[in-house]
Amino acid sequence: MLKIGVVGVGHLGQHHVRIFKGIPGCKLVGIYDKNEQRAAEIADKYEVKVYSEYEKLLNDVDAIDIVVTTSYHYKLAKTALEKSKHVFIEKPITSTLDEAKELLIIAKEKNLEIQVGHIERFNPIVIKVAPRIENPRFIEAHRLAPFSPRGSDVSVVLDLMIHDIDLILSFVKSTVTDIRATGVRILTPSIDIANARLEFANGTTANVTASRISTKRERKIRFFQSDAYLSLDFHNKNVTILKRGKDFDKLLQDLLLNKNNVNTDDLVDLQELDASDIKKDALTLELESFVDCISSGKKPTVDGKAGTEALKIASEISNEIKIKDSTM
Repeated sequence: MLKIGVVGVGHLGQHHVRIFKGIPGCKLVGIYDKNEQRAAEIADKYEVKVYSEYEKLLNDVDAIDIVVTTSYHYKLAKTALEKSKHVFIEKPITSTLDEAKELLIIAKEKNLEIQVGHIERFNPIVIKVAPRIENPRFIEAHRLAPFSPRGSDVSVVLDLMIHDIDLILSFVKSTVTDIRATGVRILTPSIDIANARLEFANGTTANVTASRISTKRERKIRFFQSDAYLSLDFHNKNVTILKRGKDFDKLLQDLLLNKNNVNTDDLVDLQELDASDIKKDALTLELESFVDCISSGKKPTVDGKAGTEALKIASEISNEIKIKDSTM
């Protein structure tokens, strides 16, 4: 039985508590939050023990789940790893690349696992469509949201765009060779809207936009590859796939010859992919995967290295924006 503790029981952390309570093969030992009133409230709601000190919680668990503000990720994770505890960290893995690299070194030395909370990898529509995404040549992602104080301690690149950066890196098995980025501060001291163009060594290009000052919510990513166009709408939970129809060449030739009996709808094969058979939500799948990996000795789907790679690209995008901003 894997013994787990949760640190941080705010808006997202409370759901981690709820889900861990129901995962077979693990025991939620307790929670810790510097807000004692909030900790007591969640403890009472989910009938779980509250710890007055983080170190005391660490002493009683095999793994720790860190669901706090990004600026505290490094300190809490380092303490846990040094006490030989496996770690789940909400994204981004840390505030800086140097911090993330240090955590990887400690984890490797102690033979421990780090899983990073890039939840879109566990989104049912991503799970469904993943086998159909092969060597995309162009990718376009939009992640827009109304303003919320949550996450505003970091730029929109680390808050929102990093989700799509991680997804793109998971599908494009190549090195990023060039980054062009721009962004603007509007409501916070950090960048609130940003666009980045990533070019990969294999020729793939990705155009990524993130905003936390939008009047609407939109979370879409589109993949263009040699045999298909795949559009994923995370907000509405659907996938559209467009491919050449089976008689495309003949129908096109008939059209060029001005034949009248051609049904242009048959030129393309339009499919709507259904993920309703995956009954669990992404967060449940993500936390179940963490428990399974630690219990069985498997590598996490989004391990510390993957989380660090996403942070590396996000940091390079942020630096590119800062350089442009300083010259204006």
